[in-house]
Amino acid sequence: MSNANSALDAASRAIGTSPMTGRMLLGGDLVESLGGGWMDCVNPANEDYIGRVPRGTAADVERAVAAAETAQADWAALSVAQRSDYLMRLGDAIMKRAEDILQVEVSDTGNPITAMRNDIASGVDRLRYFAGLGYELQGKSIPATPDNLHFTVREPYGVVGRILAFNHPINFAIVGMASPLMAGNAVILKPSEQSPLSASLLAEIARDILPPGVLNILSGDAEVGNALVRHPRVKRLSFVGSARTGMAIQRSAAEVAVKHVSLELGGKNPFIVFPDVDVDKVATAAVAGMNFTWQGQSCASTSRLFVHDDIYDAVLDRVTQKVAAIRVGDPFDPATQMGAINSAHQLRKVEHYVAAGREDGGRLVAGGKRPPGDAFRTGYWIEPTVFADVAPDARIAREEIFGPVLSVLRWSDVDAVVKQANAVEYGLTAAVWTRDISVALRTAQKIQAGYIWINGINAHVRAVPYGGYKNSGVGRERGIEEMFSYTEEKSIHIML
Repeated sequence: MSNANSALDAASRAIGTSPMTGRMLLGGDLVESLGGGWMDCVNPANEDYIGRVPRGTAADVERAVAAAETAQADWAALSVAQRSDYLMRLGDAIMKRAEDILQVEVSDTGNPITAMRNDIASGVDRLRYFAGLGYELQGKSIPATPDNLHFTVREPYGVVGRILAFNHPINFAIVGMASPLMAGNAVILKPSEQSPLSASLLAEIARDILPPGVLNILSGDAEVGNALVRHPRVKRLSFVGSARTGMAIQRSAAEVAVKHVSLELGGKNPFIVFPDVDVDKVATAAVAGMNFTWQGQSCASTSRLFVHDDIYDAVLDRVTQKVAAIRVGDPFDPATQMGAINSAHQLRKVEHYVAAGREDGGRLVAGGKRPPGDAFRTGYWIEPTVFADVAPDARIAREEIFGPVLSVLRWSDVDAVVKQANAVEYGLTAAVWTRDISVALRTAQKIQAGYIWINGINAHVRAVPYGGYKNSGVGRERGIEEMFSYTEEKSIHIML
């Protein structure tokens, strides 16, 4: 074991013996909740108590909005270069504490350490990407009349609220603040109550870099989320999470004000395999696309694998072998390929769908139970799971599980399989594998999804907009469209 790995192993033990007490960032200060409450955090791998964060209240949201409003005008008045410099320095500071963040993040999420390390680095990479985009916040001139000037400018909304999901806590927090800050807004982040500890470390780092009030981080449960959504002076909101919660946010926000709400929600994503592919390559891609590395807890997971009749048995055999070989274990072990489910609630949900898969006639060919051995007696564990011969109307083929359950379906008619792929409420990602580019493009055009891979999987490259159709969300993130969305466009007419 390397020195770095030994240090991390010691750190993982230390956080269990010396639990962390986090604070919220509010107006440049690290504070507790006005209500005095706390939320306990446990390690999903062993259920040990590892720390606590303040249980924020609606009164804390009011304080955060006031602090953000006070700071925002001066922040927006800075030059593009000055705001960019702040974000670049913040990225550098995050990377200097990457190992501290890593130990907390692995303990709080159950995600494997190797993948988690990449999550931190990719978040900072995206922060730096947006820090370099500020000069693209341009208006335009319109030759509407011959004797006058007509042009537009982009201005920040003011105070932006971003509510984050539990599966990539630090990555979503870093990326979530980047584009609205660069656009001149002040930001209030609410991390998921299921994995909030790393946001407390981010609060410590940001306090020492950013002007007070520009970034506020509030931990808490639904009370904080509701207060942020319903605050009349927070006109711009973003949420990452389930479709049901996203729709509830839209309804709640609309009751108090006209707001711009962007939603990055769930998926039940199809992976369509044509008979001319390399069987070994497509099996490897299908397993990767299921995101077992994150215990299947990814909205982009291609959890419905549609395989053509001619190669169905061969692909299924290879997929089953590869999934059965996935190493499940201690998230702090660099060799671990799949860790623990994030929470007891999420584990119960996955177990429910495994039972539903059996009830609806699916053939369980891998996993479906708690791994054997003493190491798995406590914690939120389940083996990576594959169901074969799944009917298109089965619950595991229609409903988002957000867990390590792959459904394999058989097809023979391309029009029918496209219809099946589209016959769910979601439309986030999809994959199409074939050697025939014409077939691939025609199929991609017919699939109702916002982000499609052809002969690839899991590539999330810089500057390419990401978002869903149907109940998978509204709005696009990760490209310049995201930064534009945190501005309002003003038209100005100069009558000469």
